[in-house]
Amino acid sequence: MRDWIKLLRPQHYVKNGFVLLPLFFAGSITDTAALYPAMIAFAAFCLVASAVYIINDARDVELDRLHPEKCMRPLASGRIPLSQAYIAVIILVALATGMTLYLLSANAAMLLAAYLIMNIGYSFGLKAIAILDISMVSMGFVLRLLVGASAAHIPLSHWIITMTFLLSLFLALAKRRDDVQLFLTHGDKTRKSVDGYSMEVVNHGMSILAAVVIVAYLMYCTSPEVQAQWDAPWLYATGGWVVLGVMRYLQITHIEENSGNPTKVLLKDRFVQFTVLAWVASFGAIIYM
Repeated sequence: MRDWIKLLRPQHYVKNGFVLLPLFFAGSITDTAALYPAMIAFAAFCLVASAVYIINDARDVELDRLHPEKCMRPLASGRIPLSQAYIAVIILVALATGMTLYLLSANAAMLLAAYLIMNIGYSFGLKAIAILDISMVSMGFVLRLLVGASAAHIPLSHWIITMTFLLSLFLALAKRRDDVQLFLTHGDKTRKSVDGYSMEVVNHGMSILAAVVIVAYLMYCTSPEVQAQWDAPWLYATGGWVVLGVMRYLQITHIEENSGNPTKVLLKDRFVQFTVLAWVASFGAIIYM
């Protein structure tokens, strides 16, 4: 059972919290009529995400065996047979599809299917193409937003989509930096796309994205449509938490060299947790009170 839990990676379900972001930014997170279908979409996304993780692990068995940490994964270590893993994929996808079609809508089901198809393409070769690989990871987070907005029938701002894509691209690039560092240090090429990256390219890319994420957020806070909706002239002040969070992640990446697992950073790093909670609290206080 412990190996199956590791294979399904429930700790990564925190990423699916992006499904609920449209409700938070729209001021509807306390609206049960919108929250109920969004939570169903969240659950369906968790099932599909686990299926995607299994497919990806199955495709990466040989490469994972070369990685100092990934070699202990259930499929790479051989503790769970590949045949059983693929049966689990079928069950998870069937449950998610039925749940979405029956309880939500065909539109939400199509968006979820788009996420699954994109990730199958990612696992079966597209992840070997540098730049495209991190772009597809970022599009996965955008699809989470779209599924949540569709389920709750909430219009999605182009600002939210833009910020989500940029932030997830920043985190994905930090993860690739960890892969490049591992290759330079030990000579282990755990991703085929590593050939398309260098430490210089990744560092410059992260610097650019860090700046653009901060500017995009401040532009969102001061945009006429947001100010007209909330009449919150001090909303831009919450950007301070965004700056601190980005700076801390840069510190984790460049000084501690421990950005290989963004989910682990979020669940373990107290500074990152503090900035996220402080941002949620301050932003929520301004738009909900």
